[in-house]
Amino acid sequence: MKLTKWKPPKAAASVDPRTVVNPVQARALLAAVTQVGRSRGLRLAALFACMYYAALRPEEAAGLRRQNCGLPAEGWGLIVLERARPQANKRWTDSRETHDSRGLKHRAIDDTREIPIPPRLVRILREHIEKHGVAGDGRLFRTSGGRPFSASAYSGVWRIAREIALTPEQAASPLAARPYNLRHAAVSLWLNAGVPPTEVAQRAGHGVDVLLRVYAKCIEGQQDRANRQITKALEV
Repeated sequence: MKLTKWKPPKAAASVDPRTVVNPVQARALLAAVTQVGRSRGLRLAALFACMYYAALRPEEAAGLRRQNCGLPAEGWGLIVLERARPQANKRWTDSRETHDSRGLKHRAIDDTREIPIPPRLVRILREHIEKHGVAGDGRLFRTSGGRPFSASAYSGVWRIAREIALTPEQAASPLAARPYNLRHAAVSLWLNAGVPPTEVAQRAGHGVDVLLRVYAKCIEGQQDRANRQITKALEV
């Protein structure tokens, strides 16, 4: 019997630019989140804002506490990430809960990550805390019953928000198909704004080599810039 050799296709290593929203689209989506449900969308709006304005991973936003946030009355603030709360089967968590507190991805167990946050996010977080308060341990994001939001819960809110904020053509496309795409949009925005890759990598929690490989297709204007540099060199 002759066996057929087959290798599974490699997963895409870079971000699909079609999933990345621009700032106008991001603001429309964040506004649409507040319109979903009686209170669920209102409680989740600031979580999604953290993913866009601070490039937090969903589990990092879920673990964000008041004591992690420097929220001045004016100007830029600061998030100092310490822990994440990924969702898993409670049989495999130390706490026997569906969300377990763990160290940050790709970092030592007690390592932290500092992320300066723009005034817009500072205002969003201050308003969220004023309206919804915080949990006993300082966590910002929880249901009205005090439980962590499940991935299915916030994904469901996001799906409805896309239908509200996007055109039918956009909603049928990969544009912001998942909440995680907000993080991709944030990192892409920083790179295209000219922020040095070393600084972007530090804020996003990536290595520089991984950052440039994953977001290579989302960096705009590189071809024209390279052509101008080559033209200038040829004219010497």
